Amino acid sequence: MLEVFQDLRQLPRFRAHLASDPLYHHRCRLATPDAATGHSADAEDMALDFSSPVEQELSLRQHDVPDAKTILKIARAFGPYGVEQLHRQVVEVAKRAGVTHGRRFRIATTVVETNVHYPTDSSLLPDGVRVLTRTTMQRASTVLGDPRGRIRDRRRSVGRRVLIIGRQARSPQTRDALVRSYRQLMATTRAVVRDAVTMVRRISHRLRRAPAAAAAILTQSRQRLRQLQPVIERVLAQTRARLLGGDTHVADKVLSVFEAHTEAIRKGKIAKPTEFGKLGTIQESEHQIITAYEVHSTRPADMTLWTPALDRHIEVFGRAPDVAAADRGFSSAKNEDAALARGVRRVILPRQGRKTLARRAYERQRWFRRGQRWRVGCEGRISVIKRRHGLRRCRYHGADGTARWVGLGVIANNLMSTATFLNARAAA
Repeated sequence: MLEVFQDLRQLPRFRAHLASDPLYHHRCRLATPDAATGHSADAEDMALDFSSPVEQELSLRQHDVPDAKTILKIARAFGPYGVEQLHRQVVEVAKRAGVTHGRRFRIATTVVETNVHYPTDSSLLPDGVRVLTRTTMQRASTVLGDPRGRIRDRRRSVGRRVLIIGRQARSPQTRDALVRSYRQLMATTRAVVRDAVTMVRRISHRLRRAPAAAAAILTQSRQRLRQLQPVIERVLAQTRARLLGGDTHVADKVLSVFEAHTEAIRKGKIAKPTEFGKLGTIQESEHQIITAYEVHSTRPADMTLWTPALDRHIEVFGRAPDVAAADRGFSSAKNEDAALARGVRRVILPRQGRKTLARRAYERQRWFRRGQRWRVGCEGRISVIKRRHGLRRCRYHGADGTARWVGLGVIANNLMSTATFLNARAAA
């Protein structure tokens, strides 16, 4: 991570911003390990001024700070691993400041929505046509010097067909006409895909003798076309399966042409039965410090997340928590035994289904019900990081972008929770 900082500091614009940023050195110390910066743990702790968040905000407004594009470049250069290491340093600062000691542990899952519209076949196919046409016509075809009309623009006809499908889908009497319209839309999309395949072949031939500037544009266009082609072919396959075969549960269904990693997740919410994004795990200790997070590539069962999360907690604090709590989705006899074997004194995992009289009496004990009430606070923490730190909807692209977005939101939460605790302790 220190190497990333050193590489970015070579850029003149970036160096000019950092020279006028009063908190730059504190950020560097926070973002790099103690051994890399050469400062002791106590000096690192004192370097962070949590005297007043309001005073810090006013101080930042009086000086030039890196603009939004520079901050995006920093986050992209760090990557998910770098943001995770930065988060660990923030947790270490909270530990040294006495904000958290790892005595309590609670875990919950939430959905981080990707920046996509509601997916339908009649919207995904036009998305694919639009992006393929834009890439082949406006970029590659122009660089290749094609005459106007060499690549046919089918976007207007596709838009008209989508409007017709929208009108026909309102009435069950127009089912046959709807199927015919979908067939025409799919045929147009396949024609655009064939044009893209031809363009990839033409670009490969021209790259051998293209100048450097044109070669860079052509290489980027070819890479983009190769990425989009299999995604749009999957959209065509799932549309054909639903329309002709009646199969609405296609494996690995594409929900967005631009965010192909998006999943459909149902968590039983009445207001939003289906959410489109990625499942994330948030584990927390006392004083609202999020000690670990994870964005899963595919949705796992909550029950399988309990033991790895406990192991991460023990790794961070060097000890097992006194209290470990989660909701019914994490509950199983195996998970409860695993927590007790790791030294957890009180395990709060309400059982699912019918309970024996002994189990009901066990869960009615005062310490168990008190632990359940504390566990509910994890839902409030998730609500805060969604509303205040933007985890409701991810604005970055790709799976790595989602991991960076969640990590930066968690870091912001921990910094504010640490500042709030230290200010309250100083006032007392």
